[in-house]
Amino acid sequence: MPLHDLGTVIGAYSGLARKALDYTETMKNLVDAAKAPDFSSEQWDDLAAFVDTAAFERVGNFKEVMAWPEYVGFLDGWARSSEWECSFKRLTQNDHLVIVELEERSNVGGVTSAVNSVLVYEFDEVGKIRHLDIYLQMPLPELEMLKSYEGITIAQ
Repeated sequence: MPLHDLGTVIGAYSGLARKALDYTETMKNLVDAAKAPDFSSEQWDDLAAFVDTAAFERVGNFKEVMAWPEYVGFLDGWARSSEWECSFKRLTQNDHLVIVELEERSNVGGVTSAVNSVLVYEFDEVGKIRHLDIYLQMPLPELEMLKSYEGITIAQ
């Protein structure tokens, strides 16, 4: 499956599909900005604009469950110490669900990886993200990388 730069495909989408891609692009911009000495945790509000922060739930790669405040705390720590980029593969939409497939590349603590990801965005009736599921295809991670998940609740 061919990979595409997100910036070259984003204009071809509208509605909830476009919102999911805008969320991804905003995430990339914030991860890049997080290395600046003047970066503030309040800048995550740019991402919150896409989200029903009161109802939001994220289920991640290791079945960890986070509400919005926990997710922002996790993102803030991760983004300040990580490099991240992605390429677009495919997008599927059905009613209030948008499924985005990406290739994600990162460097976290000197560990470089490339993974295939599927992100399932569930939007509410006003177009805010209320649920996000993340699925990854990847080699087993280094144990050091898993330390960033300490204290996160894992779904049963």
